[in-house]
Formats: sequence, C-alpha cells, structure tokens
Amino acid sequence: MSDWSNKKVLVTGAGGFIGSHLTERLVELGANVRALVRYSSTGTWGWLDRSTAKNDIEVVLGDIRDQDNIDKFVKGTDCVFHLAALIGIPYSYHAPLSYVRTNIEGTINVLQSALRHEVERVVHTSTSEVYGTALTVPISEEHPLQGQSPYSATKIGADKLVEAFHLSFNLPVVTVRPFNTYGPRQSARAVIPTIITQALTGSSIALGNTAPTRDLNYVSDTVAGFIRAAEEPAAIGQVINLGTGNEISVARLAEKILKLMGKDLKIETHDQRIRPDESEVGRLCADNRKAREILGWESKVSLDQGLRNTIDWLRSNHEQYRSNAYVV
Repeated sequence: MSDWSNKKVLVTGAGGFIGSHLTERLVELGANVRALVRYSSTGTWGWLDRSTAKNDIEVVLGDIRDQDNIDKFVKGTDCVFHLAALIGIPYSYHAPLSYVRTNIEGTINVLQSALRHEVERVVHTSTSEVYGTALTVPISEEHPLQGQSPYSATKIGADKLVEAFHLSFNLPVVTVRPFNTYGPRQSARAVIPTIITQALTGSSIALGNTAPTRDLNYVSDTVAGFIRAAEEPAAIGQVINLGTGNEISVARLAEKILKLMGKDLKIETHDQRIRPDESEVGRLCADNRKAREILGWESKVSLDQGLRNTIDWLRSNHEQYRSNAYVV
C-alpha cells in the first residue's frame, strides 16, 4: 500500500463518480485531501455528501472555469488530480461551447496555477473517446486522435494543453486515459447504469446502437491507476491508457447484465438514443502495455465481479435514478 501521509492533494471534480472514489482512496492512504466540488446554491457535495470519509476531507466549492478560484485552491498542494469536466457526449451536441469553457479553459486554469505554485505533479484525466473509432486494435497511446463529438474534441484540446505545458514549461504532468470506467455512483448517462436501472424497474431495456464495443474497467482499478500515475517518476510527461485490453459489444453487455440479474427482458433500440453515424465510436479496446511497464498497473476486478458489485449497489440506490428517462 502506498503511503501518502502528509501529502497535500487537490482533487478537482471530487463530487463525481470517479472523483469521489479517488478522494476516498487518498484519504485511506493518509493524504490531506482538498476536494473541489462545483458550487451549487443547494450546497451539495455530490457523492461526497454520502461518503463515510467526508469528515476527513476539506471540501471547497467553486468552478473550474474561474482562474482566481482555482489558483486559491491549488496553492499549497503537492499534487493535483484534475478530473473536473463536462462528460456527457449527447449533451455536447446541444451545448458545445460549455464543453470548451469547462474542459479546455478549466484545464488551462489548473495548469497555470500548478505552474505558478510549483506543484510536484499534475495527473490529468483524458478519455478513450479521444481516439474515436479504432483504426488499429488494440489502441495504443500512439493511435491518431479523432474528435468524433464536441466532447471528445474538447478533451483532445485539453490533452494537448497538458502536453504543451510539459514541453514548454517542464510542468510535471501525467495524462491518464481511462477507457470505459464503471461501478457504483456512475450517472445514468452511461450504458451500464442505464441497463441495470431499467432492468430493476421496467419491462424492457431501451438502448441506442448496440453494436459498438467497449473496454470496461471497474472504478477501483481506474483509481489505482490514477494513484500510481501520481507516484511513479517515470510517468512524468507520459500519456498512459488504463484499460483491460478486452472488449465487449453493448448487445452482449446487456445480455450479460440481464443474466446476472436473473431477468428475461426484451432489448429495444430507440432512435432518440442513437448518436449521429459519424460521431458514434464503434470500437474501443486498450493497449495497456505502458500502464503495465511504467506503472506496474493492470486491472484486477473481472467484468462479472464488477457488474455484480454495481448491480448490488444500484439495487439499494436505484431511487436516485430516473430509470425511464433518457439522460443526455
């Protein structure tokens, strides 16, 4: 187990799915964690509201798009895990400028503050969506970047800013590129909670295109990859995939989930859930050799076990989801 005792850490996007799990893990490892949660008039901390570690976290409310705000929170920290982002692909078709402001401008705010305050390490969150549909399989970090949605285009822009700050100013950065992370707390915009919540409450499963394949990585494994990226000196300046190296189609995934749940439901295709043809990413499968060689990381939780964990959690928390609504 890593020792993060007395390390001062900032996690942006800490109230979200991966961010809340990462925040809790850092607390377990002994870090002094400052958790940036987007300001809301309700004062909500996102998933950290329910966290058993919330009394051991310094929660700060702000907005990644506000440079003065971010500068204040970065100051005095040793390491920044930058996860704050707008992530829903369908919503990016409707509000692309908001993605530019959050994903690109928000990232440069973090980078400038980290440079100004001489932060020891910035771990930046990318996404496998920047690769677009696989041209070669498995997808290595050298694969061309293809902006097949406004969301992925803004993440490409953010990734390139991180690269530029390392090459131009020697900022110690690592870009981690998770493939399809899933697990407890994931929002209903993602396919796994969409399938599970519909199976718990409905008589059929409504999906979009079921042919695309995805490389599914359980959230605890993704979190372990983030932490190793922050610890390993050889990771500085690198882009590193976090994925299993296995792929499964959405259709087969839905069938597997229904089998694990003991459900026999019809799977239907709904037009409103289908992305534009040229925007849909057809195939994702990670080449994870760099993660193994540089970080000593590989996924440990099998797909079946991860799905069982997620199903069990959603059985107890499905009232927080609108199972019959299409969430963009």
